[in-house]
Amino acid sequence: MDRQSAPALRRRLSLPLLVMYGTGVAVGAGIYVLVGAVAGHAGRYAPLSFLLAAVVMGLTVASYSELCTRFPVAAGEAAYVKAAFRSRLLSTATGLSMVMTAIVAAATVALGASGYIAQFVDWPRPLVASVILIALGAVSGWGVLESVLLASVFTLIEVGGLLVIVGFAFAWGLPVIDSLTAVPPLDAAIWSGIAYASLLAFFAFIGFEDLTNMVEEAKDPARTIPRAIAITLVITATLYAVTAAVAVTALSPAELAGSQAPLSDVFRKLAGASPATISLIAIVATLNTILAEMTMASRVVYGMAKLGDLPDIAGKVHPVTSTPLAATGAIVAVTIALVTFVPFERLAEVTSIATLVVFAMVNLSLLRLRRRRIVTDGPHIRIPLWVPAAGFVTCVGMIAAALLG
Repeated sequence: MDRQSAPALRRRLSLPLLVMYGTGVAVGAGIYVLVGAVAGHAGRYAPLSFLLAAVVMGLTVASYSELCTRFPVAAGEAAYVKAAFRSRLLSTATGLSMVMTAIVAAATVALGASGYIAQFVDWPRPLVASVILIALGAVSGWGVLESVLLASVFTLIEVGGLLVIVGFAFAWGLPVIDSLTAVPPLDAAIWSGIAYASLLAFFAFIGFEDLTNMVEEAKDPARTIPRAIAITLVITATLYAVTAAVAVTALSPAELAGSQAPLSDVFRKLAGASPATISLIAIVATLNTILAEMTMASRVVYGMAKLGDLPDIAGKVHPVTSTPLAATGAIVAVTIALVTFVPFERLAEVTSIATLVVFAMVNLSLLRLRRRRIVTDGPHIRIPLWVPAAGFVTCVGMIAAALLG
């Protein structure tokens, strides 16, 4: 069978499904854990830290929006780097970095999910994590529409959990609006804490870039993908800021910083209900993140194979499922190996830095494409040149801050 007649990915994803997918992976497990750490550094100004992080992320979001419409292929970042620098080695390294970042994130979150599930099932955590990965890998391999529909259900549940917490806060008359609009004084120590908290909050937004790797399965990708990315950023920024405002008005920053499950404690105080409820929602949130990360990673592997950077077998699409089964199987196998044999003490930090390196390369790629005046076919978004420049500088700055901190 030649390449032209071989099965290909099918365009089955509409704008609402893409927004649900993007919101689910971006919200994921992050806000259920990170709000405590952010509050520990920013105090009552935690909402501002999340909003500042959203502004910084918005610069890279804009670069992705132009690049994914210029190069609408599943390889995403690898394709952008190859077009800009004409280096297979650099593009392969970038693509594999994204794949490994997604795999490590899925493995780490799977272990986190197994910790919650262990409250209900008395199995070893690696075994529980492996069962989760196999089940979600099967969903991912079954079909992209099925995967995104399930992710959308997960998204409704995890976002619903946040909205319930916010609803209880307003019902109790907490000064949530005052927290959202509070202006910090001109104090160096306070602003230093807000800035460091923004660095932590930035990582809660990681995940939107997964949408660009779904471009070959999106309907009218030149319009839907950039819109989905922008809407996802607005939704997550709003959710994070409001949830943070609720958290710092319901509990003290010290209580939040010292809690292993900060939103569970907030929920318990506001609703007077068992924390098992929020634990179940947290499980759903983690499952959503795992499914999205594995689906994205398999698409990057597929796209890199189509570019010739990986073996052809990884670029094969099954004629029945219209999904890259070989790539999906490989992702599941490697992820299971990680949850079984590798310790995870510092993997979250390494993953975050690796993601920032890729973001920096994406912004730099757009700058180079513009400088070389590379023309691409078809309609695409064009953003001001200062945006990728600012995106590159902020990413490098956050990498330096993470390494020095």
